Amino acid sequence: YLEHLKCEVTYVRNFTDVDDKIIRRANDLGENPLSLSNRYCQEYLVDMADLQCLPPTYQPRVSDHMEQIKDMITQIINNDCAYVVEGDVFFAVEKSPNYGRLSGQRLENNRAGERVAVDSRKRNPADFALWKAAKAGEPSWDSPWGPGRPGWHIECSAMSAHYLSSKFDIHGGGIDLIFPHHENEIAQSCAACQDSNVSYWMHNGHVTNNNEKMSKSLGNFFTIRQITERYHPLALRHFLISAHYRSPLNYSVLQLDSASDAVFYIYQTLQDCEVALSPFQEHGKTARINPAAEDCINKLRDEFHARMSDDLNTSHILTGAFQDALKFINSSLNMLKKKQPKQQQLSLIESLRKIENEVKEVLRILGLLPPGAYSEVKTAFLVLLHVFFDDSPFD
Repeated sequence: YLEHLKCEVTYVRNFTDVDDKIIRRANDLGENPLSLSNRYCQEYLVDMADLQCLPPTYQPRVSDHMEQIKDMITQIINNDCAYVVEGDVFFAVEKSPNYGRLSGQRLENNRAGERVAVDSRKRNPADFALWKAAKAGEPSWDSPWGPGRPGWHIECSAMSAHYLSSKFDIHGGGIDLIFPHHENEIAQSCAACQDSNVSYWMHNGHVTNNNEKMSKSLGNFFTIRQITERYHPLALRHFLISAHYRSPLNYSVLQLDSASDAVFYIYQTLQDCEVALSPFQEHGKTARINPAAEDCINKLRDEFHARMSDDLNTSHILTGAFQDALKFINSSLNMLKKKQPKQQQLSLIESLRKIENEVKEVLRILGLLPPGAYSEVKTAFLVLLHVFFDDSPFD
């Protein structure tokens, strides 16, 4: 959408390939942590491509940016906002006067600056690790404080500063990352770069199951691959944008069925329009569109931009004027089959052409325009419906 508005966008999506959970999982599997991370990263990229998510401008990995991470830690130490204890480096939260402003957490009530138990070596229980001394069975890198690896929070700060500078416009992430992760990012970035600032924080809600966050520990989650074994990835994408991104979205087979039907109807309408207009490639291009079509287009544009400009509110973006546009196309296609004066026919052809383009532009911005012919995508929908109609693991 920002590119549609002619903004020049630099999009960074980082991979945390050095992390406590990854190391534990790799040790359980007897696998190298970086090899395990790489495998998961590649699988993730396949899923993102299936969902037609735009590729980032840069896609850094922690393991490739150790120098930037160590440089930022050094800056923080030099600015007297961190201290070294036995090869570990801790951030001193008392040096961050605005700590807690993003999350609303009061420092005096917080003892959870880390994902682990409070370390008695900390000056303040809320202090968090910037660098962790090497331990047996863990990957490590050389540093001025001894071999070790970075803490969770500093990784993101260092990579964002490297690619976007210390000031940038938008920082995203799940709502569960507001505290402590993003709060700690702000503190350490400001400590390293005195003018560090993010203009907008955008936190997405979770997909839930029975109103509980999907998680492995609860055993209540489905992977994207599992869902796309029954539903087309674009039906899943439609489902995911059916709620405002900040709101939780409860997983529902009925809603996925509804999303699948809605996307199929959109593609059927556009295919019908494409077929009907194919004999008239050179007809009507100089004709004026009729007033009803012009009104329909203006309403679609106005409603789309109003909702997208309202904090990317996609929750009802494919209803209202968008559905009116599809209805207009279908009613106009019926009219096109009837004999009518030439000028009226040319106006109708041009009206259909223009409104079809507007609908496709909305779909393109939302990532719902299919990569191939409508007929191919519809066939994929029908195949999935046939295969899983009586045998669904998602009930």
